[in-house]
Amino acid sequence: MKKGKKSENSRRSFIKNAGLVSAGFMIVPRHVLGGKGFVAPSDKLNIAAIGAGGKGHDDLKNFSKSPNVNIVALCDVDDRRSAESRKEYPNAKYYKDFRVMLETEKNNIDACNISTPDNIHAVATIAAMQLGKHVYTQKPLTHDIFEARTLANAAGKYKVITQMGNQGGSSDGVRQAKEMHDANLLGDVHTVYVWTNRPLWPQGLPTPTGSFPVPKEVDWDLWLGPAKYIDYNPAYMPWNWRGWNAFGTGALGDMACHMMDPVFRILPIDFPTEVECSIPKSWTVDGKEAKYPDGYPPASVIHLKYPRKDGKGEVKVSWFDGGIMPPLPDELLPGETFGGNDGGAMFIGDKSKMIVDCYGENPRLLPSSLMKQTVMPAQTIARVPEGHYLQWVNACMAGYGKAKTSSPFEYAGPFTESILIGNLAIRSWNLETKNAKGRSEYPGRKKLLWNAKEMKITNFDDANQFVKRDYRQGWSLGM
Repeated sequence: MKKGKKSENSRRSFIKNAGLVSAGFMIVPRHVLGGKGFVAPSDKLNIAAIGAGGKGHDDLKNFSKSPNVNIVALCDVDDRRSAESRKEYPNAKYYKDFRVMLETEKNNIDACNISTPDNIHAVATIAAMQLGKHVYTQKPLTHDIFEARTLANAAGKYKVITQMGNQGGSSDGVRQAKEMHDANLLGDVHTVYVWTNRPLWPQGLPTPTGSFPVPKEVDWDLWLGPAKYIDYNPAYMPWNWRGWNAFGTGALGDMACHMMDPVFRILPIDFPTEVECSIPKSWTVDGKEAKYPDGYPPASVIHLKYPRKDGKGEVKVSWFDGGIMPPLPDELLPGETFGGNDGGAMFIGDKSKMIVDCYGENPRLLPSSLMKQTVMPAQTIARVPEGHYLQWVNACMAGYGKAKTSSPFEYAGPFTESILIGNLAIRSWNLETKNAKGRSEYPGRKKLLWNAKEMKITNFDDANQFVKRDYRQGWSLGM
């Protein structure tokens, strides 16, 4: 027992201190002593996966590019989706309930990757953090605003390395774009347009109905997690859950953490004060307006207003999805692209305009002739050549307080919170009341005023039900 405990303490000591230079000497990792390319098992970062199929499988492949990573446990509620990961990591123990996995493996794991439907993100992430495990959680960080605020506060409390999975946050492009902005090439930015080609899954549909047997490979109750219980329906799996508000956060939640990341990294803003939206109506075959309150619309336009933290007025940010696009700028020449295939963002300043592609890539001034006429600023922001995934791995190896990540929860929490405010407007759109004559009215179709300190809409209280959802019995953030 004493020998095993000493060995475990030694391994964790290495993980905390690896790569640091201290007291005039360098700690030499055991892989140096063991020969080129060798990393001793005791010197590795042990990672557990909560969500091992689909994006979770892709995450594991990216983490495994580091010789310092050891995948020791896998958890997934669907044996079909996890099959490939189980085959590729045969020595990893397999679980269906992440709570059981964390309790069983808590002394064997150092970090967790959370790649599940959005409604599981917060409960799984906080459970790992409370055990002192570093966490990498896919975007959006959480399903609702209260959860985002909670995880942001938890990051410092539990002193673990955190990273949200918006890979563009570590890209060269967004750093170059910020250098261009900080060099005053745009002047004061007052308006930003952001757009995406999502959703790629069905939205704006009636709630699925029918009776279907739960596949034997699926634990449906665990898949639901804290969401209210509904009967299994294949329409929700494996990834169409994104379009249903019980599980996902729609096109906005899926892509804004990528597309709007440059806005938050570049401009001095944090929380908006106003939000409003516009979404298309749906109609039944007999000409009546159809209401689909359980899901997100096929397209939306969202307008947010942010006060600048530097006191220079406000920034208006407009979001477009479902194929709706902002107006083409006059400076765009025929044949020039407006963003990338997945979307983009355009910054409008009082001196010039700048476009970036998805993930903030390929920043360029408009008109494009300015790129040849303007001296680009020197690099002032450190790049992340190892990429978003390995940046987190390396930071975990260094230890809390000794390395930084691009999207720690202190940043990702407020960022996610600000994005999900847009869904308050979308979900309020279909809130129906009856007037004195019995006719339907929709008082939520208005500009909503947001008080960030109190986390509430101040001029339409019904919208506040979407700030924090009620968890199903047996599920909790545990704080």
